[in-house]
Amino acid sequence: MLEAGVTSPVVPYGADQTLFVVVDRLDRATEIRIERSDLDAAIGELVAGCFNDPIMVISFNTLEHWMKDISTDVAGEIKARCDIDGVELPDYLSDFVESHS
Repeated sequence: MLEAGVTSPVVPYGADQTLFVVVDRLDRATEIRIERSDLDAAIGELVAGCFNDPIMVISFNTLEHWMKDISTDVAGEIKARCDIDGVELPDYLSDFVESHS
C-alpha cells in the first residue's frame, strides 16, 4: 500500500492540486485508470455504476508529489451513503467494498 509522503515517479509535477484515480478492470487482462479532480464526484460515479469493476482508488498531489491508496476510505464512504439512503450495496460494488473493508 502506498502512503502519503512516499514519492513516486508516476506522480506528475504541476500546479498544487490533489487528484483521484479510479482503477477499473475491463476484463481479466485490461485495466484503465480514470482521473477525477473531485473525490465526491468520483464516489458518486462509483455508486451510480459508471465503472465496470473498480479495483482501487488512489489520490495524489501534483505539487507535493505524494500518492496514497484511499480505497478503504472510499469503500467506507460508499457503505455509509448506501446506509443513509436506505439502499443495499449494489452488486457491482460488492467486491470492491468487501476487499477494502
